[in-house]
Amino acid sequence: QILEMTVGEAFEILKAVPTIARKLQTLLDVGLSYIRLGQSATTLSGGEAQRVKLALELSKRDTGRTLYILDEPTTGLHFADIELLLKVLHQLRDAGNTIVIIEHNLDVIKTADWLIDMGPEGGDGGGQVVAVGTPEQVAANEASHTGKYLARLLG
Repeated sequence: QILEMTVGEAFEILKAVPTIARKLQTLLDVGLSYIRLGQSATTLSGGEAQRVKLALELSKRDTGRTLYILDEPTTGLHFADIELLLKVLHQLRDAGNTIVIIEHNLDVIKTADWLIDMGPEGGDGGGQVVAVGTPEQVAANEASHTGKYLARLLG
């Protein structure tokens, strides 16, 4: 029966068991309250699988010297779950870790400490560094397609 529960349901029932509650809390922290405990890994999206791995890392003792590389971790996420994920990523950064994110979501991009915008187009038309800097610096770069959209968002 427990394997049919979602992470959120299991947390409510098992929160009095500290070792289990901590593991479930990390899954909640990365916005995975809805997945079932017994859900096959092959049914997870790429973003969900990355967040499960991130939760595993979060449950370990943090050294503050870890490099995390995430490829579009917000794919398929609801806005509220993106906010949860950003909160966790900022906690990791604040603990001294380095996070490299490949992302198209402007709500994530605008919170970065440093951006490297590749382009100018996708595929064969890309692969060049178009802009580098803070979100504000990239937004001011007229050669950057990302910068144009970012400028609107930063207003």
